[in-house]
Amino acid sequence: MSAKLDPFAAAPSLMKKWMGVSVDVQSSLEWNVIELVKIRASQINGCANCINMHTAEARAKGETEQRIYLLSAWREAPCYSDRERAALGWTEALTRLSEGHTHESATEALKAQFTEEEQVKLTLMINVINGWNRLAVGFGLWAGPAVAKAAQAAA
Repeated sequence: MSAKLDPFAAAPSLMKKWMGVSVDVQSSLEWNVIELVKIRASQINGCANCINMHTAEARAKGETEQRIYLLSAWREAPCYSDRERAALGWTEALTRLSEGHTHESATEALKAQFTEEEQVKLTLMINVINGWNRLAVGFGLWAGPAVAKAAQAAA
């Protein structure tokens, strides 16, 4: 990892806790939904580090190239389930919150596809990936998938 500032060195205790929360949250829903959410939020936030890392992780778990490539145009692509579409809509609504509070349709789709507990889990995942995007972009982080996997294992 090369960075303007290494948050793991600067605040190791808090970063270990942050990593722990991240690991717990990402295992709370099915892997395909989690990976799509992580990639889509990272695309919106322009986080090359996270796009690189999470597309590699998604491929390793069995995600197809087609679905990864079409993710930025998910509304027009027929290859996503209703549940995945609800998660992606909610991801975009929360990631773009500063653009206005126009997430009523995303909320309705979310409620139709996710239980209340799953809605909280998904929302936490969206918050986690947005947090990682801000750390990576803000501090110029770049970690390959192997480095990220080792950091998760250490958490």
